[in-house]
Amino acid sequence: MATKIRLQRGGRKSYAFYRIVIADSRAPRDGRFTEKIGTYNPNTNPATIDLDFDRALYWVEVGAQPTDTVRNILKSEGVYLMKHLRGGVKKGAFDEAAAQAKFDAWKADKQKSNDAIRQKDEQNKKDAAAKELEAEKKVNEAIAKKVAEKKATEAAAKAEAEAAATASTEETPAEA
Repeated sequence: MATKIRLQRGGRKSYAFYRIVIADSRAPRDGRFTEKIGTYNPNTNPATIDLDFDRALYWVEVGAQPTDTVRNILKSEGVYLMKHLRGGVKKGAFDEAAAQAKFDAWKADKQKSNDAIRQKDEQNKKDAAAKELEAEKKVNEAIAKKVAEKKATEAAAKAEAEAAATASTEETPAEA
């Protein structure tokens, strides 16, 4: 049986969500599968990946062939790095502790870069919100200025009308 590691689509239209499954290569994409080893959500930034690392490593070592996208996911999660390090342990290049130390260092560096991406995204959102708020303040100031000018014009017109009315009432008794 030719075993593949591939994505099984779920989610709604235009909002895909995938399960990472082990399946026979002859089975349909969303059909029967042997085992579910994780999920992949490309809708977040960075993409959210939940993977059963040990099972994925087992299936890769047994010879299951991943699709291109799943291969990239497994590489980003470090499954292929661990397979490589285990091969080095089997050949005697280094011991298990050194392999685990190399993997942990790689994982920490990967986590740091993901955190940097998240922080940069949050900062961009904050900057955009501040810029939007500043633009809204300018618009509100312009509107307030127009309203103040209109009120001043109305007050001046009202004062002129009152002055004219008082002037005409003062002139009328003087003539009488």
